Amino acid sequence: MTTSHQPQDRYKAVWLIFFMLGLGTLLPWNFFMTATMYFTTRIKVPQNVSSATAEPSTDIQASASPEEATSERNSLSAIFNNVMTLCAMLPLLLFTCLNSFLHQRIPQSVRILGSLVAILLVFLVTAILVKVQMDPLPFFVLTMIKIMLINSFGAILQGSLFGLAGLLPVSYTAPIMSGQGLAGLFAAVAMICAIATGSELSESAFGYFITACVVIVLAIMCYLALPRLEFYRYYQQLKLEGPGEQETKLDLISKASHPPGEEPRAGKEEPVVSAPSSQPTGKSPSIKEILKNISVLALSVCFIFTITIGLFPAVTADVKSSIAGDGPWRDYFIPVSCFLVFNIFDWLGRSLTAVFMWPGKDSRWLPSLVVARLVFVPLLLLCNVKPRHYMSVFFEHDAWYILFMAAFAFSNGYLASLCMCFGPKKVKPAEAETAGAIMAFFLCLGLALGAVFSFLFRAIV
Repeated sequence: MTTSHQPQDRYKAVWLIFFMLGLGTLLPWNFFMTATMYFTTRIKVPQNVSSATAEPSTDIQASASPEEATSERNSLSAIFNNVMTLCAMLPLLLFTCLNSFLHQRIPQSVRILGSLVAILLVFLVTAILVKVQMDPLPFFVLTMIKIMLINSFGAILQGSLFGLAGLLPVSYTAPIMSGQGLAGLFAAVAMICAIATGSELSESAFGYFITACVVIVLAIMCYLALPRLEFYRYYQQLKLEGPGEQETKLDLISKASHPPGEEPRAGKEEPVVSAPSSQPTGKSPSIKEILKNISVLALSVCFIFTITIGLFPAVTADVKSSIAGDGPWRDYFIPVSCFLVFNIFDWLGRSLTAVFMWPGKDSRWLPSLVVARLVFVPLLLLCNVKPRHYMSVFFEHDAWYILFMAAFAFSNGYLASLCMCFGPKKVKPAEAETAGAIMAFFLCLGLALGAVFSFLFRAIV
């Protein structure tokens, strides 16, 4: 009776839009990280100046010798990855947290559209700077500022999208997760293609940044199309209207297949039965109560990404092939076995939740499976990671490593997607957007904790 009055997602348009928005959320940052070698090279040697004939700039000549200038460039290159991680994780965590508490005070369209436009502008500037000569220190500082901006606006965008998806049926968080997984896959393929074609670092980086701009523009167009879709408007009104107003609005949305009698009215009230005490829009949901309801799922998604980022790529990218020798497999081993395999199976795991969801949101199996992922810590540490100091290699052959990476990635994608889908469904419809934003915060907290634990995991090998 209920479903007969609900509009259908025709041609899966809303599902596809959320998939595109998920892709647009992470593809730019994935391409930015894929171009890390371009950034470190620009810091070591100024653009358009070879390392053999490099002359120090006027500013450097005035203050330091060529040897000191070279030392400065090398030190900047050495700390690039560490500083990049810090400049990425701190804004990501801070702004995801702020979005969880302040999202009700800033209109959804401002948060999402504003973030997309800001990220687009940052990537346009990044693409332009590929063609502009700069000294290493200003380039390093500007790059770190861009990383902070990308992750600040990306945190607001991601938290807002998960909150928005929380208003829709449970399966509509899955396309965001799937789109994010595909973003990593695209970046891994781009890395392999760059190696295969032998492209110049600057040309490959320029291609990454322009592609990111195109994807962001498509994401903006998709978001602008959402309010035109009846299916999306239906669930927006369930949140925005009070119980009495919901009934009137849903009467207008439905196709009036029944006369306005008592029985159809009862049917149309069913979508809000799950929240008989839904709060009107004037009253803010209690963060404490929401957190209490979703605590198990929130901690689960945090734990999932703590383990994942703790091992990938800090440990997994240092595994050496035991069978490659001096052949071409040596150059492709990590791009294929580590990054491509991880992103393929992570994407498959995320996408599976669109058609299959086990265990359920209240099942004890879900947190049990999440904790069981701890087994991947010893399994991957005992692979052929080099250099190593304390542990012996137990799984030396490449096949073991690839098998573990596939299972590691698939479990990450599937379990994380389940948690993110179920989180907003553990609360009332009026609280679903806030629950989605809180889940996004715990996801980012897991990323930050994983970055911290990555130093420990790498040190004990």
